[in-house]
Amino acid sequence: MFIADAHLDLADNVMAGRPVDRPAREQKPDEWGIPTVGLPDLREGSVRLIGATLFCMPSIDGRPGYHNAEEAHVMAMRQLAWYRAQESAGNLKIVRAKNELRDEPGIQAVLILEGADPLRDDRDMEMLFDAGVRAVGLAWKRTRFAGGTGAPGPLTAEGVAMMKTLDRLGVIHDTSHLAEESFWELLRRSDGPMIASHSNCRAIVPTDRQLSDEMIRAIAQRGGVIGINFYDKFLLPPAEFGKRRATLDDVTRHVRHMCDVIGDAQHVGLGTDMDGGFGQENIPVEIQTAADLPRVAEALGRAGFGPAEVEGLMGLNWRRFFRENL
Repeated sequence: MFIADAHLDLADNVMAGRPVDRPAREQKPDEWGIPTVGLPDLREGSVRLIGATLFCMPSIDGRPGYHNAEEAHVMAMRQLAWYRAQESAGNLKIVRAKNELRDEPGIQAVLILEGADPLRDDRDMEMLFDAGVRAVGLAWKRTRFAGGTGAPGPLTAEGVAMMKTLDRLGVIHDTSHLAEESFWELLRRSDGPMIASHSNCRAIVPTDRQLSDEMIRAIAQRGGVIGINFYDKFLLPPAEFGKRRATLDDVTRHVRHMCDVIGDAQHVGLGTDMDGGFGQENIPVEIQTAADLPRVAEALGRAGFGPAEVEGLMGLNWRRFFRENL
């Protein structure tokens, strides 16, 4: 089976001290919890395509992180250097064009800039595009470019200008962290391809981090794909969060809701974010590492999805999207 996971923070994990070149079980628990992702786990789990992020944490409430665009840029460049070193070592292949996507074993990575503050100007985006970055989310929290999660607001003037640069280059817009106002403004202003690499259903988890039914429908109507996030806080209804572990039934509940809203199963996939600053304790109980992702296919089958739908949801929907839009 061709499995795709559209959102993994591999380089950020490395910068935090996690040796992701080793299996997760050989990585030591840390402040984030028990590690779940290593390159060997992805290979063992038949994960052939990933969305590999450049994610730079801003300083919030005095915590470590960047304070300005220059510091964010330095952090992003360190992460980019790690991905390029992994490509040189043969551990993964950065996919820069649609004709580079392959079906054979091996990890292929589409680079995603999550939060655009590392972009000091258009030249930075052009440089990152030349280096292989093919998707950008303008926000994480609020950035210089857009309102984001927990920080409402529209696109700023800088955001509109950067949006035009992204469209000129053919870069994919990742809407997962956009505030609602900036999301709809981006859809009005841009004709470029759009995804939500790691977002769930607001109808089940009613926060601004998740997508409303209208947002889900809008992404699908643009031909985009939405990746289901495995973080338990984004899977479990608020009344159940903290009282039980998430399960793959919770994953399939979000998948089913999105497919029902859209009217088919062609615009939903995986975007687990399972290494996104938390650990094994905060993902579905059936998943210990990324090597266990084939179990999701079994859960989808039990939930009533047919074989072709399961193959699409597990990876072929993302492969189709990138073959059409890279």
